[in-house]
Amino acid sequence: MSDAIAPLRDFVSDMTQLVSHTHEERALLAAARPLLARLLAHDGWLPEAFATPRSDRYAQYLLHCDPLERFSVVSFVWGPGHRTPVHDHTVWGLVGVLRGSERCDEFNFNGGMPLPTGGHHLMQRGDIEAVSPTVGDWHRVSHGGGSAPAVSIHVYGANIGAVQRHRLDDEGTMRGFVSGYDSTVVPNLWDRSAAAR
Repeated sequence: MSDAIAPLRDFVSDMTQLVSHTHEERALLAAARPLLARLLAHDGWLPEAFATPRSDRYAQYLLHCDPLERFSVVSFVWGPGHRTPVHDHTVWGLVGVLRGSERCDEFNFNGGMPLPTGGHHLMQRGDIEAVSPTVGDWHRVSHGGGSAPAVSIHVYGANIGAVQRHRLDDEGTMRGFVSGYDSTVVPNLWDRSAAAR
């Protein structure tokens, strides 16, 4: 019998080992990047409940949180027209595109406010980028085009749904926010009973 979710379980196990032994951010991001690339290589592992777009805005589904909150894994799902506000993360993170594409509008934090650089880039399936206060922490992300939902997998150095962060509202005022999650359940990574039978 198929163990479709095994790639996510393997990723979580590998990340747990990594954060247990690597504490310097640059080394951690470098070592985590190939692990995320391997997870993104196939998309059949993601349960449909965690790849379903909302009608009103992007969705953020927790896939796993380390028991010590050293890292979390989250799927973001974008329908056409969905976008985040301009926001920061305050912790290290890697963002990788699993399905579709995403547009990232770039911002620099200068003079106490994030300011647009005028630049943007399109992330396609398999692309990965890093975020953190040391490598660049402010951006706005949106659906990259087309009619199908886009899905990205994010790995953060905390339980990101519970982190106090910052965003710009529509009037350009800085606000604090805690993103939370759009589901009260997480995938069952650990039921290997079918394979054991």
